[in-house]
Amino acid sequence: GVWGEDERYKETYWSRFNGIYFAGDGAKIDEEGALWLLGRVDDVMNISGHRISTTEVESALVSHPEVAEAAVVGAADEMTGQGIVAFVILRGGVKHGESEKLIQDLRAHVAKEIGAIAKPRQIVVVNELPKTRSGKIMRRLLKDVAENRAVGDSTTLADPNVMKLISEGLNTSKDED
Repeated sequence: GVWGEDERYKETYWSRFNGIYFAGDGAKIDEEGALWLLGRVDDVMNISGHRISTTEVESALVSHPEVAEAAVVGAADEMTGQGIVAFVILRGGVKHGESEKLIQDLRAHVAKEIGAIAKPRQIVVVNELPKTRSGKIMRRLLKDVAENRAVGDSTTLADPNVMKLISEGLNTSKDED
């Protein structure tokens, strides 16, 4: 609970869904019955004054038939406050030679699903996302990469080498024109 604040504890964790504990993490069960932890449902980005949920953009991306998994972060942007940077894993892996058209298709798909304001500024195709051993995506590390900062503590990653590959991929991908 919340130390010394029983009512706040009840309001924060037990009031959203009657009788169900809600800590703020989203999850889904896929067609094969596997449980996917999606991260915080209350993570929002401020894009030109519009509050856009990271979960909403990620859901739009994975609804595209080519995308197996996605993570998005809001990265500092001089024009809009934050710009959306998406990291996607494709079904069947990375397809060389088709990536530029696919990235344009993904931007258009997000615009159709949510609206033009939610189009990612940059989409990086990766082979793997930075996850803890329990499967949680470490978005703060993706934000470090998206904002060209030194990557923070990655000792809890299942595969510490993944951040080097993601950083290299970001440097070779293009921003939206």
